[in-house]
Amino acid sequence: MATQHTMAERIEHLSKERARVQAGGGEARIAKQHEKGKMSARERIELFVDPGSFTETGAFRKNRTTAFGMDKADMPADGVVTGHASLMGRPVFLASQDFSVVGGSAGETHNIKVTETMESALTAGAPFIFINDSGGARVQEGIDSLSGYGKVFFANVKLSGVVPQISIIAGPCAGGAVYSPALTDFIIQTRKAHMFITGPNVIKQVTGEEVTQDQLGGADAHQQISGVIDFVADDDEQALLIAQKVLSFLPSNSYEEAPIHKPDYSADPDESFRDIVPIEGNKGYDVRDVISKIVDYGDFLEVKAGYAANIVTGFGRVGGRSVGFIANQPKVMSGVLDINASDKGGRFIRICDAYNIPIINLVDVPGFLPGVAQEHGGIIRHGAKMLFAYSAATVPKITVVLRKAYGGSYLAMCSKELGADKVFAWPSAEIAVMGADGAAAVVFRKEIENAEDPAAKRAELVEAYREKFATPFASAAHGYVDDVIDPAATRREILVSLELLANKRIQRPAKKHGIFPV
Repeated sequence: MATQHTMAERIEHLSKERARVQAGGGEARIAKQHEKGKMSARERIELFVDPGSFTETGAFRKNRTTAFGMDKADMPADGVVTGHASLMGRPVFLASQDFSVVGGSAGETHNIKVTETMESALTAGAPFIFINDSGGARVQEGIDSLSGYGKVFFANVKLSGVVPQISIIAGPCAGGAVYSPALTDFIIQTRKAHMFITGPNVIKQVTGEEVTQDQLGGADAHQQISGVIDFVADDDEQALLIAQKVLSFLPSNSYEEAPIHKPDYSADPDESFRDIVPIEGNKGYDVRDVISKIVDYGDFLEVKAGYAANIVTGFGRVGGRSVGFIANQPKVMSGVLDINASDKGGRFIRICDAYNIPIINLVDVPGFLPGVAQEHGGIIRHGAKMLFAYSAATVPKITVVLRKAYGGSYLAMCSKELGADKVFAWPSAEIAVMGADGAAAVVFRKEIENAEDPAAKRAELVEAYREKFATPFASAAHGYVDDVIDPAATRREILVSLELLANKRIQRPAKKHGIFPV
């Protein structure tokens, strides 16, 4: 290469080198991405951020490995595009793996670039978004590649709970690479992508099981069965839109509040609330109908919608303020708490608390799911995650008991004892140790057995127990419920409570950290 003697020549050389890097693996390989319905690494970034705001860092970085022909390999940007930009006017940091460059394989330099971008996000107090599309570790680099992965994982944990981290799985993500997404706050996976530790071929060799890539690590499998991911996207464009939506509810870091956005302060009584929840405790309904009437403009973003559907988690706004919802879902398994629902709820509580987002709890829960499988699966330790997360959370916590709230599950859904700042109950609420039928059978067993008409006596005593204990007024009388409210006033009570608690501050004993039940 000829030496450039003038500044003009050097600028021309710079321009050519930048164009070479920005071309990635070349037109032919990018065209293959398009044929598969996928965008290139740089196209994803440009679509995601504010127009013209992306500044690339590390564009000219190269690997230092010379073995196995790596000294002659041309790998622009070492297979990952990194840098910073603005999104909705706020700073963000990004890393986007380039599958057109040696399959987006992750070597030492590749991973160091990602790690340095994460460290910059931490320093700037801004979210980090990692778009995954990689064939896995760069085998030619051996242990250096694994060391790079380790650096990324370590950085994931440093950022955790300080700045939001979102992983988009837009292509293959296998082996050790899966653990970085698992350490982030939210995972969005497209239907074109697959994520697993060991692929179908390895599983067949080791266990004899035959499974397709979609069955093993497709988006639907991880949304409905494993619970690994939070959102399913049809394509890259939708995945990027979901990531933008999630970030709109979050602050840039844990020291800030989420931005107030287009506040709706309307608080007129809404009588349609009264028609959603059936008085009969054995009838189901969709709790999302309640949520949609509470949030501004009916805008609710559900998280992990396909997993543990007996509990609903997600984000909305009330009076323009971001809030998180935890709600039992009576239309699925009667809204009972089981192992998966406890894990899902507990994690979402922790995310809300980390990012200063108030939590609204909508309670209609008959209990923890009984059964040998649940007990042997550890429902005790899994259920304790809900108790731990609520008790540790210092953000505003508002609980509304819609109907059933029995036993330990009543406590696990953020009762007064677990730190709820405000507890409201609808007139339909039944707050008790257990349902009236079961309680009467225990308390009045002898009376029922000795009655001339046991069935009639039992019905009489069940109703007597329900009238005395399974009402919101018994709890209100003891101070466990702040107020029994007309359902039509639900949005108003929540709106007023959020304003009242906006500056909530609470001190806890000094310690390194609590021990989360596992």
